[in-house]
Amino acid sequence: MATLGFGAQAAARLQDVGNPLLVGLDPHLHRLPERLRGRFVGRLHTRPGREAAAEAVVDFLTPVVTKLSGRVWGVKPQSAFFEQLGGPGFDALETVCAAARDAGLLVVLDAKRGDISSTAAAYAHASLHPEGPMAADAVTVNPWMGVDTLMPFLEVAKAHGRGLFVLARTTNPGSALLELHGSPPAVSVLARELAALNADHGRWGPLGVVVGAQAAAEASALRDQMPGAWFLVPGLGAQGGGVGDALAGADADGQGALPAAARSVLFGSSELVDPGDAWADRVIERADGLVDKLRAHAGDKGWDWGASADFVHDG
Repeated sequence: MATLGFGAQAAARLQDVGNPLLVGLDPHLHRLPERLRGRFVGRLHTRPGREAAAEAVVDFLTPVVTKLSGRVWGVKPQSAFFEQLGGPGFDALETVCAAARDAGLLVVLDAKRGDISSTAAAYAHASLHPEGPMAADAVTVNPWMGVDTLMPFLEVAKAHGRGLFVLARTTNPGSALLELHGSPPAVSVLARELAALNADHGRWGPLGVVVGAQAAAEASALRDQMPGAWFLVPGLGAQGGGVGDALAGADADGQGALPAAARSVLFGSSELVDPGDAWADRVIERADGLVDKLRAHAGDKGWDWGASADFVHDG
């Protein structure tokens, strides 16, 4: 039986859970609960300290992804927060990705890989291949060395029903230097190339793009250029993006935009996460609150995202 393409999987998942939210898994070590931080504080310069920190990250995130099952579209682990712990961190990332898959969540590995030839193929195997250590459903990739850097990833994605999210319109202060350079701007040239690569894949292709919530004013034009691309939209919540900004790149039916929130859901607004053993429940409360806002916006627009809010909240 043919493997369902990632674009179609994304659409089906939206209908299954009734919302497009990704929860970013960015385990800032200094914001972990005190009893977890106590395992490694002052010891991160040592291998045993990094091992303890990696175990603390797993203990923090595993109940979170388990409780998110059936409530949100997926999760987005940020590779850098794991990689900073070296080998133990990679082990922790592998464990968290497996736990998220076991919970039925789609996993977008935020690694922003970008290289050529056999190096890119190795990255693709590690991040996307079903036999690779992460076996994510999608991975973020950096195209600014050239579109040829995407091809090894695209080959794995097409063969195994995986997806890519290509950095297109990021909103860090220096991004305009490259992304908006030229006439037409470089992002439009990239969009044309990606749309061509997405052709002949049905309604939604395997290639999505990253478009920050702070670029909401540009999102509609980018949607016109890339009608078959899912937009991964970071910046909702702690980075200042609102629900309307995060959904600005959706099509007329409300499809195609996947807002991502990390710190505002994982930790809330306090400097340190709530003490004690109930942090996962508080993450769920914040995720549910954001889902409610997204669904309210969808209702105002007349969009049908499938499952009811009651289904989402009951998990």
